[in-house]
Amino acid sequence: MVQTIQAKNVTLEELKTLFNLQLVTDDQFFPEWQEELPEITEFQKRQLDQIKAGYFNLLEYPPMLEKTISLSIVSPLLFTGEFYLHQFYIKQEKSVEISEEDEGIIIKGSLDTLVLKDQLWLMVIESKRVSFSIEAGLAQILAYLLANPNPEKPSYGMIATGGSFIFVKLLNGESPRYAKSDLFGISNRTNNLQDVLRILKRLSQIAGNN
Repeated sequence: MVQTIQAKNVTLEELKTLFNLQLVTDDQFFPEWQEELPEITEFQKRQLDQIKAGYFNLLEYPPMLEKTISLSIVSPLLFTGEFYLHQFYIKQEKSVEISEEDEGIIIKGSLDTLVLKDQLWLMVIESKRVSFSIEAGLAQILAYLLANPNPEKPSYGMIATGGSFIFVKLLNGESPRYAKSDLFGISNRTNNLQDVLRILKRLSQIAGNN
């Protein structure tokens, strides 16, 4: 009998058991979030400062739900990074499936935002409730990355709670491996959105060259 699990309900333990998913802590496995990051313009920096100011304004009117975060933080971030221009396009709520044949397991889910370039998987962005831990979306985004239609290539994702961001890299195969970046927060003294945008642009360059 085939068992179906909603991606939003899947746990890291289940992914480890079903797919032999392994966490890699070696910095050399995921150097992309630190090395060769492109610069951003002064105009982009001012736009990011406005996004940060808007975030603090929204904190005065809780709760900050998923759609609010996507509309006021994630979407402006993508616009600032020019991810809506030629060669990029956005698909909303795209259904994906991954399966473990021996155990008859199917994990189903839908993406909040999927950024694609030339029909290639580029990036997954998950918007969670702002009150949730950033780790709350980790198993879900890894489930989506495991469904990458180009498993021979690295997959990259970003989890955003609105106030925090983290990046993930996954290499598929018989024993899929993944790693995480440091945590970036809007509430920090410096505007970490600048770091987030530079990493997004770097990962998009890598995906475009693959």
